[in-house]
Amino acid sequence: MTIIVAKNAGFCFGVRRAVEAVYEQLKRADKVYTYGPIIHNPQVVEALKAKGAIIVEDLDQIEEGTIVIRSHGVPPQVYRLMKDKGLQVVDATCPYVKRVHNLVSKYHGKGYSIIIVGEKEHPEVVGINGWCDDTAFVINDPEQVDFLPHMDKACVVAQTTTPHQKWNAIVERLHSKVDHLEVFNTICNTTAVRQAEAEAIAKTVDVMLVIGGKNSSNTRKLYSICKAHCEKTFAIETAKDIDINAIHPGDKVGITAGASTPDWIIKEVIDMVNQLNDGKTGGPSNEPRQGNDSRFSQGQAVQQEMQNEPVESNIHELKDGGGQSAPAPENAAQQEQPEPEMQSMEGFEKAMVPLRPGQVVRGTILKITPEEVIVNLGYKSDGVLPVSELTLVDPHTGEAKWHEGDPIDVQVVKIDDGEGNVLLARKSLEKRLAWDELEESFKEGREVKGICTEVVKGGVLAEISGIQAFVPASHLSTRYVEDLNSFVGTTLRLKVLEIDRRRNRVVASQKVILQEEEEARRKALWDSIQEGQVVTGTVKRLTDFGAFVDIGGVDGLVHISDLSWGHVSHPSEVLQENQTITVKVLSVDRERGRISLGYKQTFPQPWDSVSQKYHVGDIVTGKVVRLTHFGAFVELEPGIDGLVHVSEISDERINKAADVLQVGQVVNAKILDIKPQQRKISLSIKEALREQEEKELELVQQGQQSYEGLSINLGELFSDKLKPERFK
Repeated sequence: MTIIVAKNAGFCFGVRRAVEAVYEQLKRADKVYTYGPIIHNPQVVEALKAKGAIIVEDLDQIEEGTIVIRSHGVPPQVYRLMKDKGLQVVDATCPYVKRVHNLVSKYHGKGYSIIIVGEKEHPEVVGINGWCDDTAFVINDPEQVDFLPHMDKACVVAQTTTPHQKWNAIVERLHSKVDHLEVFNTICNTTAVRQAEAEAIAKTVDVMLVIGGKNSSNTRKLYSICKAHCEKTFAIETAKDIDINAIHPGDKVGITAGASTPDWIIKEVIDMVNQLNDGKTGGPSNEPRQGNDSRFSQGQAVQQEMQNEPVESNIHELKDGGGQSAPAPENAAQQEQPEPEMQSMEGFEKAMVPLRPGQVVRGTILKITPEEVIVNLGYKSDGVLPVSELTLVDPHTGEAKWHEGDPIDVQVVKIDDGEGNVLLARKSLEKRLAWDELEESFKEGREVKGICTEVVKGGVLAEISGIQAFVPASHLSTRYVEDLNSFVGTTLRLKVLEIDRRRNRVVASQKVILQEEEEARRKALWDSIQEGQVVTGTVKRLTDFGAFVDIGGVDGLVHISDLSWGHVSHPSEVLQENQTITVKVLSVDRERGRISLGYKQTFPQPWDSVSQKYHVGDIVTGKVVRLTHFGAFVELEPGIDGLVHVSEISDERINKAADVLQVGQVVNAKILDIKPQQRKISLSIKEALREQEEKELELVQQGQQSYEGLSINLGELFSDKLKPERFK
């Protein structure tokens, strides 16, 4: 029996990171919760529960403690709810998924329709959809594209475990449905490599075992891919699920595993297959026993079995970004032949770079896998750098930091790791480089970025390139911050205030940067602002006498008289705090640092169109807004008042308007005169009343005439019946 194990089987970077986060919190916190199962693998979940982790689906079930967000990610409202409850939040969202969140949020904010290629009910897709207010179109089949509406502009992203073939087919169809389509292939590089490798193995074996949780999306997709090429493909969760009757002594058995499958389960499956082989043959097999080799789980068997096999289908699709190297030459012997200029071993060794343990050298990245990075050192053998020794993904952007072909500085650990490769390290080197960079930024006063990891007494902790820095609460913002937990998981812009490398101590401030930027904005504004400019600002504060508006780092005052063309008792009748408005600069006093703004000046002056809207003789309705000894002012619309002289209020003699009118009363008045130039309108209430009475009298008279006409007609129509008896 021959066993082939996929080199890329098992935990991916994001899953491993999430599981390790739970274990780390179990050491530090009394109560540790996970929001749903941390990964889709029941064995790992049970192991964590045995250590004390508590799974919750409903946040109402908990009041305090530490909660770990699973690698699938969650919608923004879940973050807010966690922070509102005062929970300590540890965000273990996969950086690749976090990048999808950022893209969806960005393009949704720009007015794009969002399309997600993936499984609608999968936690990752549910989380992504939340970042566009659950408005996304979720499709998982090219045929579903036909049912989408036509869209002007849209952004399409993928669930990170989506097969490339399905993604390409859907995107091709989407171009006919969307005029302007922004395409972001967010399929995880590891997923693509894993699927391509599984497909290649399935084509060469008699039996294919796919290990993973039943609820794992990527495991189900691996199973579908393998089943298409190997009829005897079985989905199993553990070694106990293996159908012993399905595997025969002469079979070639392939093994792969989903991203949520831990190494120990894969090892148990390999051991079980070996035991089945031993039990059925009664002795050693004539086939190579890769399964018993301690190096087997590192993919050596895969290389031996596949070096003469061309990699087809999805592997070709990885050339542009999948990180998959080209297939090995058909003749392995040709690969071992020296180059023309290296005709002797002596010449080859002279050209080699000398290496020694502890040495820092620069190499070139040849290949990146989920487990290791292969580096060309110019030595007789390549260097192997475990992925745990370097930061593959930028925590701030979610983008890959390293690519094939990039130069990289590494430290030599061993010249020979037992397999002929040079064992490399970088973690200590990265730490040293990070300290060097941090000290340099401190000397030069440069800004650095750090991710806020947790709230501590007096402030928060932020991670800057792997170095922990303390940010006092008073240095987080230029304004008072009530809840420091709102910063957890966010990127902080920092300047180092104190640094002590020997004591591993860093103190940083975000407020310093914000203050400098505010001061720069203020200076730029004072240098450029001029009377008559129209600018945009935000209402910061309302007072009885007006509203203060931030127009770019400087507050200007809109006096209550400049809020509206009409009468305003309080600014809150017109504006609200935090409202964005357009204002006109009325005056600038640079010496006293004061700016007067006008809000009503950004709207048309009502008197400019008064001649078109009102005419002499019109009966209009208005509200009494002011009473004087000589009459009453009536507001016809905001900004346009008319005067009713005391003599035009009533036919009866009155001493003052207040005897018969009151502020706020709605009245009808007749326009006697309009003088737009002088902004005056003369009104008469008594004339309006007189016209109204005349109209009513006319209606009464018309009614009487109608009644009389009706009586005559009835007499004529029924003359015989209406005559007295004696006249008949």
